[in-house]
Amino acid sequence: MKILILGGYGVFGGRLARLLSDLPELELLICGRNLAAAQRFCEDYRGAPRVRPLAVDRRDIEGVLQAERPDLVVDASGPFQDYGDRQYNVVEACIALRMDYLDFADAADFVFGVARFDAAARAAGVFVLSGVSSFPVLTAAVLRQMAQRMTLVSVDGGIAPSPYAGIGLNVMRAVVGYAGAPVKLQRDGAPGQGLGLAETRRFTIAVPGRLPLRNLHFSLVEVPDLQVIPPEHPSLTDIWMGAGPVPEVLHRVLNLLARARARFKLPSLEPLSPLFYRVLNLMKFGDHRGGMYVRARGLQDGVETTLSWHLLAEGDDGPYIPSMAIEAVIRKLLAGTRPADGARPATHALELSDYQTLFAGRDIHTGFRHEDPTASLYRQVLGSAFDALPPQLQALHESSGARQWSGVARIRRGTGLLSRLVAAVIGFPKAAEQVPVTVAFTPERGGERWTRDFAGRRFSSWQRRGAGRNDALLVERFGAIDVALALVVEGDRLTLVPRRWSCLGIPLPKALLPKGTTFETEVDGRFVFDVEIAAPIVGLIVAYRGSLLPD
Repeated sequence: MKILILGGYGVFGGRLARLLSDLPELELLICGRNLAAAQRFCEDYRGAPRVRPLAVDRRDIEGVLQAERPDLVVDASGPFQDYGDRQYNVVEACIALRMDYLDFADAADFVFGVARFDAAARAAGVFVLSGVSSFPVLTAAVLRQMAQRMTLVSVDGGIAPSPYAGIGLNVMRAVVGYAGAPVKLQRDGAPGQGLGLAETRRFTIAVPGRLPLRNLHFSLVEVPDLQVIPPEHPSLTDIWMGAGPVPEVLHRVLNLLARARARFKLPSLEPLSPLFYRVLNLMKFGDHRGGMYVRARGLQDGVETTLSWHLLAEGDDGPYIPSMAIEAVIRKLLAGTRPADGARPATHALELSDYQTLFAGRDIHTGFRHEDPTASLYRQVLGSAFDALPPQLQALHESSGARQWSGVARIRRGTGLLSRLVAAVIGFPKAAEQVPVTVAFTPERGGERWTRDFAGRRFSSWQRRGAGRNDALLVERFGAIDVALALVVEGDRLTLVPRRWSCLGIPLPKALLPKGTTFETEVDGRFVFDVEIAAPIVGLIVAYRGSLLPD
């Protein structure tokens, strides 16, 4: 099978070629206007397919298609927003020469408009699928699954790339080009407009039971979903899609420029795209993690409900996700499964189960969260991961009422002056062996008061579900100090990972955030806790390990 990839040495085209590297039955034509770049890519390529570089300008592609006769053309060049009067010339050439076509288009008007060629594509016996990427293919697949459980009313979503993912200049040109410009979307049940990169919101991507991403700042982006999703769900009144790139300071600069352009009627910011491209690709720091979310609000059996889908990708796996949709279509073609003839947006190209197959074996994790304010505190934070906890952990955390558990514990204390001072202020118990302990749980202000009694030495904390920047975290208050903790399920352990802290609502330096390995598990039918509280400079403050059974 011969595949011609326009922009084959670029960010998305190059990643697609690497995703197909295990398929010897393929011949990949790596195309673009820069023949030297295509040659370098082919020289460095390691994989089973045959690769060949070609100099191709998409504006004059008919001759190359006639000479090479590829079985499939993939357009990964972009930016599709800038294709001008002949924006569909590649599509038209493929239909005329009876060649199948896929593209990575992220321009909403381009993807929505490709359906005008449906009759011609059917007559030619070819398929033309536009927007074969995370937006809108993965989004649409998630929403179809959500629609089986609820009536969709409003939808929002976003993508948060890793700071190490890298971004192509063409992508940056497209994004900066619509900053401050009107973006078509569905709003209040009617076609409306937003302002690209000027409208913002925050969200925490948190796959149940896994370490969530930081609470991120998302800005409205022009993606095909805004136009192609609403017709599929007649009940939908609102849709919003954003991107949450980091560092946030650079992101906010772009927000300010977008608002300034809209307010003062300034020309396009596209001339600034090379500057943003260089700066963004230089400022690579932080966690090498990325993610995506889709959240729907609507009705389930007549009751208002919220359901969200989360994706986390670790390390180098995340940047490949946008190219996986085309990878999946190609693998299906090789297996004998062919998309129906015709031209259309690619919203039905894949189902969520297809993506799960692609994600298998990679450090990519997904999960749904259903908002249930009547659930217990830990079930609200953990979501579906709560059901993976050992029975005794579920028993302790499932109830929302008053209860008490008892057992024994061993206590260690830090020996430094600062550690002893901090422990004394909070009221931590002194070091001892085989100390009788009871823990009383009392409902308090939507959370729980935990009162621990170590042989008469008592101290308490108030636990609650985090909100705002602490969303999807458990917040525990010791006196005036709040510590926001991620609940991570690792095998038979529930690990509590400190993420943020504050004093009287004022954020404290992350460099001084208390650390320590703290987890809960079950051993021989007993609830086992292992708590270690330490801090930079201070060192170990207190550590206690023991077991409990319900009274």
